[in-house]
Amino acid sequence: MLRKRFITVLTLNDGTLFRTKLFSPDYRYTLNFVDAWSVDEIAILDVTRGDSPDRSKFFKAVSTFAQTCFVPISVGGGIRKLDDVKRYMDAGADKVIINTGAIENPALITDIAEAYGAQCVVLSIDAARHGDGYQVMSHFGAAETGLEPAAWAKDAEARGAGEILITAIERDGALQGYDLDLCNHVAAAVSVPVQVLGGCGNWNHMLAAFAIPGVSAACTQNIYHFTEQSISSAKKFLASKGCAVRL
Repeated sequence: MLRKRFITVLTLNDGTLFRTKLFSPDYRYTLNFVDAWSVDEIAILDVTRGDSPDRSKFFKAVSTFAQTCFVPISVGGGIRKLDDVKRYMDAGADKVIINTGAIENPALITDIAEAYGAQCVVLSIDAARHGDGYQVMSHFGAAETGLEPAAWAKDAEARGAGEILITAIERDGALQGYDLDLCNHVAAAVSVPVQVLGGCGNWNHMLAAFAIPGVSAACTQNIYHFTEQSISSAKKFLASKGCAVRL
């Protein structure tokens, strides 16, 4: 049985670590709060706005963090071509996370998969409620795309994406639980592992997400620093509920 993964998501704005709410920097915190010993993977995202943001501070932060991190690292933000992927890999990434760049140029998914392997490509999908369903959003959730999340995930898998990261925009920072309908909808459409993000506020939220077939990883933007609990305690709780996790 494949074990469920815990992924801590770190979002950096102009090189500074922030927690986000509704995709906007909310408040600062430090890497001292990252439980890097118990977490299974870490995702580091650059959320700096602007037409041509200076990512030098972000690359420096990733490089510094990678030197002392001993779990897989996924890195994303502003990827538009293979040269961008190479910079992230050189900075210490094991995988890259692509979002708007893949929407603008779907062939980028295949290019990365062919150059580095499908296991290196994580397609991030930011979704918002739209009528009776959902719509994929781009540019930090600000632009409508007309894409339907499950259909886009299925298309991305066919193009070579090795994992899907689905985020419910309205749940970001709310701590009210993942959007289980959205997670279920996307996970049912693909055969690759699905990561879920947006809304986790307690361990029961993770348990509910892991009950969805196809969901392999629960992501949080580091809720641990204000709950005074660690990933290890979350894992013990989930293991007691019969969930396969790495203790």
